[in-house]
Amino acid sequence: MPLKNKIKIHRAIHDLTQEQLADRVGVTRKTINTIERGHFIPSSILVLKIAHVFGVPVEEVFTLDEEETKSLDLRGIK
Repeated sequence: MPLKNKIKIHRAIHDLTQEQLADRVGVTRKTINTIERGHFIPSSILVLKIAHVFGVPVEEVFTLDEEETKSLDLRGIK
């Protein structure tokens, strides 16, 4: 998957179950589980909600896979 996440780590830090996190962001526990396992890429809105629950920037929870970043064409971006 091109998007890696640290949801499980942040859930542990905040002592949250998948069910509790799911309730806070308005999805099912199964959705959180599927995202954690890297089998589903969440919407940008859900990414923002999850990061907000943990009180951290999105980049601390979600990152691009290293192979994905190598293939980015960043020419002309300042």
